[in-house]
Amino acid sequence: MKDSVIPVSSNQHSPPRGASATYEIVFDGGALGNPGKGYGSYIVSHGGADIQHMRHEYGDNVTNNQAEYQTLIEALAWLASKLGSTASETSVHVNGDSQLVLNQLMGRWKVKNQGLRPLHHKAIGLIRQFRDVSLVWHSRDHSMRRLGH
Repeated sequence: MKDSVIPVSSNQHSPPRGASATYEIVFDGGALGNPGKGYGSYIVSHGGADIQHMRHEYGDNVTNNQAEYQTLIEALAWLASKLGSTASETSVHVNGDSQLVLNQLMGRWKVKNQGLRPLHHKAIGLIRQFRDVSLVWHSRDHSMRRLGH
């Protein structure tokens, strides 16, 4: 997947660190056509303030589910990178509208699609870098309100 990054907001800064830190990630991905031109965006928040809002474009021949996974991976990787060694002391609440991604990551659904297995494996590896991660489904309307698409 080709990836290009488009900053969405200019109020990005380093996240606060510490054992009591809790972050929220809202993510959404999709494709224009399925497969088609993949895209996704995420917001990382702490204490009610957005600290990172990014949009990614993944190129052509990307499925909706691949874009969902890739967007969550981008968000988790960004936060883990910014937190460094304190990521293991951090809680993360992940919110998304992809029942497939969330249920697969929780182990409720099998990952049957060969194309999703490496993305699932990568997301699980990132999740394990944090103290705890809650995965919560929300409606598409919530994603649209927070992310603008």
